[in-house]
Amino acid sequence: MTEFLNIVIAASEAVPYAKTGGLADVAGALPVELVKLGHRVTLVLPGYRSIWAGHHFRQVSQQFRIPIGGLPVEASLEEEQVSIAGTSYPLRVLAVRCDSLYDRSGLYQDRDGDYPDNLDRFVVFSRAIIEAVDRLSAEPDEVVDILHLHDWQTALCAVYLNAMAKGRRRSHPKTLLTLHNMGYQGIFPGAQFSRTGLDPSVFTPNGLEFYGSVNCLKGGIMFSDAVSTVSETYAKEILTAEFGCGLEGVLASRSDIVHGITNGIDSATWNPETDPHLPAHYGVADLSGKRVCKQAVQRELGLPNRDVPLLAVIGRLTPQKGFDLVLDVLSELVALDVQIAVLGTGDHRLEQEFLQARSHYPNQVGVVIGFSEGLAHRIEAGADMLMMPSRYEPCGLSQLYSLRYGTVPIVRRTGGLADTVVPFKPITAQAGIATGFHFIDPSHEALLTTLLLALRVYRDRDQWERLMRAGMNTDVSWARATQQYVRLYESLLKRNDARKSI
Repeated sequence: MTEFLNIVIAASEAVPYAKTGGLADVAGALPVELVKLGHRVTLVLPGYRSIWAGHHFRQVSQQFRIPIGGLPVEASLEEEQVSIAGTSYPLRVLAVRCDSLYDRSGLYQDRDGDYPDNLDRFVVFSRAIIEAVDRLSAEPDEVVDILHLHDWQTALCAVYLNAMAKGRRRSHPKTLLTLHNMGYQGIFPGAQFSRTGLDPSVFTPNGLEFYGSVNCLKGGIMFSDAVSTVSETYAKEILTAEFGCGLEGVLASRSDIVHGITNGIDSATWNPETDPHLPAHYGVADLSGKRVCKQAVQRELGLPNRDVPLLAVIGRLTPQKGFDLVLDVLSELVALDVQIAVLGTGDHRLEQEFLQARSHYPNQVGVVIGFSEGLAHRIEAGADMLMMPSRYEPCGLSQLYSLRYGTVPIVRRTGGLADTVVPFKPITAQAGIATGFHFIDPSHEALLTTLLLALRVYRDRDQWERLMRAGMNTDVSWARATQQYVRLYESLLKRNDARKSI
């Protein structure tokens, strides 16, 4: 008999229900992979406006009240069950319905910035998650083993469970908090602490207090049973002042419970042999379709169909991603007779500078401001190289897609980029394990030097195809990462905890 776990995954966004970034990809893929391994999984999300469209939720709880600032907020739970092929149990998805807080145009903000009541919104969400855990654990065979939290929007759950431990009729689940990006911590004015409903004794340096403010992420780190990050290198980096964003001391005090598990990707959706977004398919054994994809992308972006290196930029156009460094070396790049494909949105200044570059070099620079899932797939398939010069990168997904598609990544050696791309060196090239190129300094000089090396290797077609194939043979699937999460879950459970059997 195979043991299984009862797992609740709580996140503020998840594909295909709501998405602003990579968190949604992780929170959408991990539950499915866990179900495939035979575990019972419930995903809990806020009931955003986008969740109800195209999905089949039904109300499964009466309205319950959560006090905020002395006034009750009413919420309820609605459920959709998603069948996963070849599995015994469906994935259960619970949405917290509270239209006054979640029925809005954005998830966290609108054009005017962050919603001013975001603390209220995620206090209610966190309290509702606890309500969902209690309801799921009502029967002995359904007791929740693991509550897997993601980022600051759910971090307060660990604090609430700790505060409620003495009064609970049953033991609470083990908590794992995954940190996707330390730059986002859920910091609010200290005067708003009372809105959490927590005892004032929690508002201390050993709790949620952070230089006089409320820090939700800090509370989660302090009270979770374990903390994980989305790559092994990032787990080490966040213990330093450069990457800890002010919480490096808190993390260092709990370093024994900090783990790094590198993200995966959906290898069925991102598969150049079957991808419906592509004009031609290809694989490790036959790369000829990649040339067809390149020509199609050139046409789509208004670039001449020329046999020159095509370099891609895909993602949020922000300084964190280092795309300003690409602009700094653009004139040198176009002088080397290459083409550049840009797809992204973000910082207005960077958007305008890339558009200006397209105007100055219409035959060499193609730019689409915005996001198109289909075009992202086509650029990944058609480009020869992907540039990811991130100043920091907890994990990164674009480089994983590129490896899968035989598009050689050029990355700064940080976070998940360091963990997932094997740098081209004489020893790695000779061993056939190099999959891309690293540079260390976050400078345009270092980026340009590495690009020059990559372009020199590109001219050796046999060597370049070895790089491509090594990347395509790399296991970047969620199956690998999911097994690591299961081992971490199991390590959190005491040996005498009740277990179920399939």
